[in-house]
Amino acid sequence: MDKPISFSGNLSHVQETIFSVMTRMANENGAVNLSQGFPDFPVDPKLLEKVKENIDNANHQYAPMPGALVFREKLNDISAATFGHRYDAQTEITITAGATQALATAIATTIREGDEVILFSPAYDSYIPMIELHGGTPITVKLLHPNYQVDWDQLKRVLSHRTKMIIINSPHNPSGRLWQKEDYEKLQEIVSNSNILILADEVYEHLVFDPSEKRSVRQFPELRKRSFVVGSLGKTIHVTGWKIGYCMAPERLMKEFQKVHQYQVFSVNHPLQWALADYLKDYDLDAVGNMYAEKRAYLAQALTEKTKLKALKSEGTYFQLVDYSAVSDLKDREFAEWLCKEIGVAGIPLSPFYREATDNKVLRLCFAKDQSTLDAAIEKLARL
Repeated sequence: MDKPISFSGNLSHVQETIFSVMTRMANENGAVNLSQGFPDFPVDPKLLEKVKENIDNANHQYAPMPGALVFREKLNDISAATFGHRYDAQTEITITAGATQALATAIATTIREGDEVILFSPAYDSYIPMIELHGGTPITVKLLHPNYQVDWDQLKRVLSHRTKMIIINSPHNPSGRLWQKEDYEKLQEIVSNSNILILADEVYEHLVFDPSEKRSVRQFPELRKRSFVVGSLGKTIHVTGWKIGYCMAPERLMKEFQKVHQYQVFSVNHPLQWALADYLKDYDLDAVGNMYAEKRAYLAQALTEKTKLKALKSEGTYFQLVDYSAVSDLKDREFAEWLCKEIGVAGIPLSPFYREATDNKVLRLCFAKDQSTLDAAIEKLARL
């Protein structure tokens, strides 16, 4: 018998993502799936018409490595209209295979062994593995529960000469909270006169319930000049399966980003870029935030009136955190599994979003769902 090859992968210590685990469990148990963050309502037929038109009109070969220029220009127009800053579409914008690829590429571009990267937890679960994969050391600053605000004193304490990058995420997954103007100003003050880079995960940039509250590092010169800004069309127009994202950054940063991007994926689905560029001409970016504001308000009110779950404050994204401490003493992952199997609703426990052991008896529910899906979930949750 052949001796097996001894092998340990670079991420052998990492387990399957909680999103895959809970979605599979939801499918196996026939549960209402409010776990993984994807809409279950139809895509706009107008968008599908644009896709068909562009598939019929060719553009089936490789897109330019940074992306179709017409698409980059349209994203640039949106950036200028929403946040008041226009990039050079030729040299400062790259289309990526989803936002996660953009995040991974920015980290691969900048992080080397011994570098420290500060991030705020609870945090999207791809950050830490990507930092570790490139030899960096993740340093977490815990957001203050239950409002998930930044502890600026803690951030200052963990800064060191090894700090290479700070990752920020607003609107924030999983809490749905927004950074305020004062937060950006404090960060700007901290990083000024340093070489610290910023990776700004802004994938929910247009899913803000009050359009006047939209904010970005792009609005703050000291942050903008050192920031990789990551966005997601999948989130904005409800096509998460298309995996089309983008990165915006000053030319000096983007030049290095594209060197890595070209060897990771080189280019992204070409006809869809043309379809999106055409479709976005008439897309109301405030309306999408308003739609999710209505869904969030409906879910939060129903939870308050019909269940023992406590809805925490949410200002953006399509996520609602709920405190279940009045229902159970189980740890959050155990409660999530019980809720899925016994009650028939799948949510995401918050503990996997932390590096350090943390359990505040909180679950994340996704409300990017059809009305009938939300009603079915509320009916089941009312049994608690």
